[in-house]
Amino acid sequence: MNSSITQAVIDSFKTEFETALTQAQSLDELELVRINFIGRKGKLGSVMGQLKVADLETKKTFGPILNTLKQSMQQAFNDRKDNLAQLARDSQDNQERFFDVTAYKPSAHHRGGLHPYTHVTNQIQNIFLSMGYQILDGPEVEDESINFEGLNIPKDHPARDMHDTFWLNLPGKLLRTHTSNIQVHTLKNRKPPFAVVAPGRCYRHEATDASHDYVFMQTEGFVVDKNISMAHLLETARKFLNALFGRKDLTVRLRPGYFPFVEPGVEIDIRCPFCTKGCSVCKKTCWIETAGAGLIHPNVLRYAGIDPDEYSGFAFGFGLSRLAILKYHIDDIRLLHTGKMEFLSQFG
Repeated sequence: MNSSITQAVIDSFKTEFETALTQAQSLDELELVRINFIGRKGKLGSVMGQLKVADLETKKTFGPILNTLKQSMQQAFNDRKDNLAQLARDSQDNQERFFDVTAYKPSAHHRGGLHPYTHVTNQIQNIFLSMGYQILDGPEVEDESINFEGLNIPKDHPARDMHDTFWLNLPGKLLRTHTSNIQVHTLKNRKPPFAVVAPGRCYRHEATDASHDYVFMQTEGFVVDKNISMAHLLETARKFLNALFGRKDLTVRLRPGYFPFVEPGVEIDIRCPFCTKGCSVCKKTCWIETAGAGLIHPNVLRYAGIDPDEYSGFAFGFGLSRLAILKYHIDDIRLLHTGKMEFLSQFG
């Protein structure tokens, strides 16, 4: 057995994790522990990666041990999270119990304002309404069949993994991973032709950083009619993005991409509106990715009972969070979810 995975290494890793759990004194600190140790790119994932390429004897010896360790680490994390949450509630109760109302001096009244998401959502809706689209909404708690099978995502697709999807303690129920579920509901319940745009929240189980969060906003759009082509998609993207950024000359390009629910699939990029030679926003490439799109896959149409030989369509999914970041030059997506008035007051 020739491997860097040994019982001593595992014991040391477990001790390090337990120490980090104990030292975490807030839910934010605890979340960092989760990301570093049991997150998708955490230390446990690294050890699991070593196991995948190890010899058969090592896999037989340490596979069960690591699986048991993974479960115990997750349970220890959950227990510590419950403990810290209770401490926070107790602290809040104490503050409220001993609050001196006679000492309260209200500050000057501040007029409220709209959240950046609301500003961008309203603008997106107005643009598409002017193009003849309908605005629709749909459930955030969704059936597995609608979220996946209805969009040509097979049972063995990695998106169904626990690491990517928030599954509920209800058979076949989850938090939608995209607003494309609205496309399936519409295809099943309406007769073409139609043009729809549907902004809303999505949920994915992933580590958070400056450009990713487990809750994000997406704008799904789709058109179904006879003889719809990629040319219709490109022109729609051009009109929308130029209107959103207040431009008339914004360059839009399509490049190949893969999404199970469209064929062919493309990525929609825009020429960076903030520079001509590359900047931090476009990561020195002069191009910014804005959406995934393509022609609706025949299997998606068939699932909804629509004949793909008679009708065709295109669909796109713009990251509303990304559009808000670009429009307002926000450098960290997490600021959009903090509720901090010093940040949000800029947009009132």
